[in-house]
Amino acid sequence: MLGDVGANPPVPNSPNPRPNPLVPLPQPGPALMDGVDLVLITHTHRDHFDDAAAALVPKHLPLIGQPEDAAKFRGLGFTRVYPVTDLLRWEGIEVHRTGGQHGVGEVGRRMAPVSGFALRAPGERTLYIPGDTVWCREVEEALRLHAPAVTVVNAGAAQFLEGGPITMTAEDVIDVARRAQGTKIVAVHMEAINHCVLTRAALASSSAAAGISDRVWIPRDGESKSF
Repeated sequence: MLGDVGANPPVPNSPNPRPNPLVPLPQPGPALMDGVDLVLITHTHRDHFDDAAAALVPKHLPLIGQPEDAAKFRGLGFTRVYPVTDLLRWEGIEVHRTGGQHGVGEVGRRMAPVSGFALRAPGERTLYIPGDTVWCREVEEALRLHAPAVTVVNAGAAQFLEGGPITMTAEDVIDVARRAQGTKIVAVHMEAINHCVLTRAALASSSAAAGISDRVWIPRDGESKSF
């Protein structure tokens, strides 16, 4: 999401109806593209691929995503679109598509399809990006199958006025930690979109109470970390 503060309307029918994003980018959007070799997009909801991203991401960059979004990317002028059905190999990296549930019940069906991705490469530890999902059997299976060293979860407990959370709650993050003892968790997708109600402070408190604080990193805006 590369738009300026307030460039997009609030998520409809959701709490805290403020224009999105709620916070500025750590640096201007064009600068964020410097040195980028590959773009991976889990799905094309506006908080993951907005109009500014469509304009700013160079059209020649390889774009990896779910098959359902390939036609949209090509229609926007991207020339190197690589949809992942199950497994894609790119420059020595294995990109495995994983499943998820962007909410439960009817709201989950309306929000589909979404995907996660596990990235593996020789000599590197596995990275797992579940995407927009709650804790579910698909996430549990991906953790079991890929045994990631690092898992980047979309927390924030995003939700509408009805239907329950559509991204991970504090309890979901704790479930990830308990099911995958060997993974470090990075919790993102927080305090930047109007329908995300779980704060960094609340997640940190829940993680401490569950005894997993040493395995959960909650970055500040613009903060980076090397694993």
